[in-house]
Amino acid sequence: MSGQQDLRSLLRFRPLQLLGLAAFLAAIGGMSFYTKLCVIDNDIWWHLKVGDWMVEHLAVPHTGILSRTAATRPWVAYSWGYEVLMSLVYKWFGLMGIGLYGTLITILVAYAVYWMLRRISGRFWVALVLAALTCWAFLFNGMPRPVFFSIALFCVTLALLLEANRTGRVELLYWLPLIFWVWGNLHIQFIYGLFLIGLLVGTTLAQRIADSWGIAPSFLVPATLPSLPLLGVFASCLLATLIGPNFYHPYIAVYEYSKAKFAYNVIIELQPLSFRGSSHYVQLLLTACGFFAVGWRKKIDLFKLAMMTACSLVAYRTMRDAWFVAIPAAACIADFPAAEAECDAAENWMENLGVAAAVVVLLLVISRGTDFTSRDLDRAISSEYPVNAVNFLRRNPQPGPLYNNLGWGGFLMWYMPDYPVAIDGRNDLYGDELDQLFYASQSAEAGYTTDPYLNEAGVVVLAADLPLAKILTADPRFKLIYQDSLAVVFGRQ
Repeated sequence: MSGQQDLRSLLRFRPLQLLGLAAFLAAIGGMSFYTKLCVIDNDIWWHLKVGDWMVEHLAVPHTGILSRTAATRPWVAYSWGYEVLMSLVYKWFGLMGIGLYGTLITILVAYAVYWMLRRISGRFWVALVLAALTCWAFLFNGMPRPVFFSIALFCVTLALLLEANRTGRVELLYWLPLIFWVWGNLHIQFIYGLFLIGLLVGTTLAQRIADSWGIAPSFLVPATLPSLPLLGVFASCLLATLIGPNFYHPYIAVYEYSKAKFAYNVIIELQPLSFRGSSHYVQLLLTACGFFAVGWRKKIDLFKLAMMTACSLVAYRTMRDAWFVAIPAAACIADFPAAEAECDAAENWMENLGVAAAVVVLLLVISRGTDFTSRDLDRAISSEYPVNAVNFLRRNPQPGPLYNNLGWGGFLMWYMPDYPVAIDGRNDLYGDELDQLFYASQSAEAGYTTDPYLNEAGVVVLAADLPLAKILTADPRFKLIYQDSLAVVFGRQ
């Protein structure tokens, strides 16, 4: 017994807990340094260029700026807050700013997951270990894009919802409209948070109506929250998302995304799980344990069951949405609060400041072994994107317009701004029809000779390994003017 007591005392030793939290966050930051996802993501560059445009014009665009093929099409810059921040950090710190920005929002997600689990469970080590497993399931399968803000705010929203639903204290939810006002100006997946609140409203109303009819299944946890204040919170959150330069237009973008088909067939991260990586199995394990945690109780929480079911249906459709089931599953697993005497005290501001300082020191040490410097970030970019090809065009300008492959559009938009791009990663701007046309052309399918955008191009920049890059070497309309192992450039004959 004394050995168990000694171990329990050691695990509750505050400096050890704070060191564990710092080590976890530093490990997440170190992985971000090592992978350099913050600068090799195809989409990061159009986000940066759009942010530059907004800072320069002090406005939010509503059409397809920086594109020659979709310049007049309506477009919603639904992550404008993220993009303005990115533009500013690049202006102040250069490439290191982009790298640190991506690293910080990655650490933010990890901390938000930990904070949620810590608040729900009341146990430090349960929260930390479960947070590590949850981050394993999704964090490094995607790039540090605006969705990372959505994930962090989703964790805050879910923690408040579960605590309010457990205690019946609806006043805990009065912070949500402010959260959704911020969220609605950072990323379009605030819709996932609204879905959670709507689901809680729906299950609560269903149970209240069932109670009024004398139908109250004994195997369900009774509804705890009052219906009208809950409806008021939901309505307030909905209205809060309309406060911003885009007004209701993000909802139109959501509708357009729901109709898209081509991107889900071609882009790997939008396809279902392949179970070729360990993270997919961790996601499955968390999902199974989440359902088990819901069903293991004597009475089932209808909100949790509905949440796990709906989130599973969405998340298993695309790899990119793995977080949408991993986080709720972890929350359900953690939602067995400790007795007050066994709870670990939440970190105060001084302790959090100490953890942050320790993380900074650890990351400074880690950065030496991960080549995380401006020069190394530049080298990583040059290994992924046609830096040398663009530098050639700067020395030897060619008349436009530009034709480019889809994956490089964002980078060319930023690094070669004198040529509006033919296409980039804004799938909601171009739509299935244009995406299909460009994909078929770069694959050198039979109809590439009738591609109107290729036919009118004055300069063509393509990845060297694309079928179109190879076939254009024999096309009498174009001449090869530059070639390296990564890219080829053609000019008009």
